Amino acid sequence: MRLAFFGDVVGRAGRDGLAEHLPGLRRRLGLEFVIVNAENAAAGFGITESTAKELFEAGADALTLGNHSWDQKEALTYIVREPRLIRPLNYSAFSDAPGRGAQLFETPGGKQILVINLLGRVHMDSLDDPFAAVDKELEACPLGAVADAIVVDIHAEATSEKMAMGHFCDGRASLVVGTHTHVPTADCQILTGGTAYQTDAGACADYDSVIGNQKEEPLRRFTTRISGGRYKPAEGPATVCGVYVETDNSTGLARRVEPIRLGGRLSETVPAVEAVAVR
Repeated sequence: MRLAFFGDVVGRAGRDGLAEHLPGLRRRLGLEFVIVNAENAAAGFGITESTAKELFEAGADALTLGNHSWDQKEALTYIVREPRLIRPLNYSAFSDAPGRGAQLFETPGGKQILVINLLGRVHMDSLDDPFAAVDKELEACPLGAVADAIVVDIHAEATSEKMAMGHFCDGRASLVVGTHTHVPTADCQILTGGTAYQTDAGACADYDSVIGNQKEEPLRRFTTRISGGRYKPAEGPATVCGVYVETDNSTGLARRVEPIRLGGRLSETVPAVEAVAVR
C-alpha cells in the first residue's frame, strides 16, 4: 500500500502549495491514501469548512488537527458532520470535545486504514495520556487483522515525546509521524519492529518565515518581549513537506519510507518509484 502524510498546512500559501503539487504527486507515486495535518490551515490558526474543502479537493483523504483544533469556532460543528476530519484522540471523556480522534477509512481499492491523531503533553495543552489513548485504539483495531495500515500523527512540541511514541507503537502501526514544530527532521527510518517513523514531517508553508509566519512579529517578540499584533502566515511560495510510505500487503508494516519536499525554498526531495497506473 502506498501512503503519504503531509505536515502542517499554514495559511493560504500552504493550501495553494498542496493544490499545486498534490494531484501530481498522487499520480506520480500511485498514492492510495493521503493524510494532511490541517490545524493551521485557516489563516494560521485552526480550520474552517471552506479551507478543509480546499484540501479535500486538492487530494487529501483525511485531515488531522492539533492544539489549534478549535481556534475557528465553526470547527466545533463542522467536525461532527465531517468524518474525514480527525482531532486529538486524548481529550478527556469529560471534555465533551466533538468529533473523533481515530477513524477507520476504506480506500477505493477496499483496503482499511486507521488514522489516529494525538496531542503531546510536554510544553503543550494538558490532555489525557496519549500513550494510554493510542494503546487502547491499537488494541481495538490491530494492524494486519482489522486494519491494512495504521498512521499515527503525534502533534507534539518535544522531540523526545515524539520518539517515545514511535517506539511505543513500533510493530503495531505502519507510520508514526510528528507534527507541530513545522521543520522537517532528517531521521526518516523504519524502526526495529517495522514501523516507519519521522520526528516531524515539516510544514506545507512558505519557509521564508518563522515556522510559516511572517518574520516581523516573531522577531519583535523575541527581541523586545513586546507583542505588536497577531502572527500572520507568510505569503510566498510554499514548500510542500511530507513523508512517503510503502507498506507490506500482508502485515501492514513499512517496507519503505522517504521524505517528500517539493516547491518553494527548500531543496526538493521526491521518492523515485516505478511507473504505476493512474488510479
